[in-house]
Amino acid sequence: MRALIRNKTFRRLFVGRLVTNAGDSLYYVAAMWLVYNLGGSAFYTGLAGFLTLAPQALQFLTGPFVDRWDIRRLLVGTQVLQGVLVLIIPVAAMSGWLSVTVVLVVMPVAAMMNQFVYPAQNAALPRIVHEEEIVDANSAFSFAYQGVDAAFSSLGGVLVALLGAVSLYLIDSVTFALTALIFAMTRIPDAESTTEQGDTDRVTSAFSDYVRKLREGIEYIRGTILVLTLGASMVVNFIIGAMMAVLPVFATLRGGSETYGILLAAITAGLLIGALGASPLKRVSLSRLMIIGFSLGGFAWLAAVYVQWLPATVALFCLAWIPVGVTNVVFMAMIQTYVPEELLGRVTSVSTSASAAAMPVGSLLGGITGDVVGGSVVVAVIGVGFLFMTLYWLTHPLLRYVPPVEEIDPAEYGLGQV
Repeated sequence: MRALIRNKTFRRLFVGRLVTNAGDSLYYVAAMWLVYNLGGSAFYTGLAGFLTLAPQALQFLTGPFVDRWDIRRLLVGTQVLQGVLVLIIPVAAMSGWLSVTVVLVVMPVAAMMNQFVYPAQNAALPRIVHEEEIVDANSAFSFAYQGVDAAFSSLGGVLVALLGAVSLYLIDSVTFALTALIFAMTRIPDAESTTEQGDTDRVTSAFSDYVRKLREGIEYIRGTILVLTLGASMVVNFIIGAMMAVLPVFATLRGGSETYGILLAAITAGLLIGALGASPLKRVSLSRLMIIGFSLGGFAWLAAVYVQWLPATVALFCLAWIPVGVTNVVFMAMIQTYVPEELLGRVTSVSTSASAAAMPVGSLLGGITGDVVGGSVVVAVIGVGFLFMTLYWLTHPLLRYVPPVEEIDPAEYGLGQV
């Protein structure tokens, strides 16, 4: 890792990822609150969440373009375009023509631009670090993605309360300008040159290879316990999407933008506590961990909806999301421990993509349902979703007796087989 830190090009790419990730998290949180304020409806927040999160499912389409285009120019261009796009919101507000439609148009376009950034950075890594440093480099980038996203989602809620959602867009435009400058100063070596025909053949071959590997990853998962844990992850991400859609409604009933920021911070704290506390729990039966954890989480969430004292609601929100933080770490540890190394990348990719796809769907349906039955009802139903997870693990014959991750028999659960 020390060699990576001494690598000037890697440092700049890493700092660029930190800053651009902070910007992404800020404008997502700001947009959800702004759309609710402008539209006055949970439907608009649900639609906003769907439009912002859905482009993640299209990231695989950007790969062939990343392979063909100059990476530094691509990185700089995407940051400049995102900076200009988010700047439309404060300009529209100052001009008096800001509307929910403007925000809903800007969000998915900015989100789509962002789908080029992470594949481009990942493609740059093998060009700037030694082969033996690739794992450490990817680990650092993963930390930058997940840690900054969690921290700035929480901070975004607080800043919305202190400065207002429109001001966050101004801050966001500065982060994108700063990242563009960092990437502009980053020298990334060119890939091996090819002829135009060879380039076309390479893209076609890369796409065919991608489809083949994707199919292999899906086939592997289908024959293991991972297909069942993937179903659980999809339920959790669906819940998260629905929660983000109706949280502005719930926060308004409990106090307003300040409450929105505090509740986001509580949820983020719960996720981080769960992730940090997962390691000591690795000796606990996976079934017991899921059943007890989501039981406590479900009841804590329902209690948070019921109580009217904000400090208690905040504490219960935090407690409810601890099992989710634990689950994220434990499931990934199981994949990394038992999936054959030659399949690890595609299995992880398939699992992550399928799980994440449930989030925009949950956001859209959560917003629509919130308009029909009320945001507080949807928030309460989310607690029922946690309890459903308990029943899912308790009633399924294969999931009911899963031992600790380190004691799992790979043959019994279909793992380790190519």
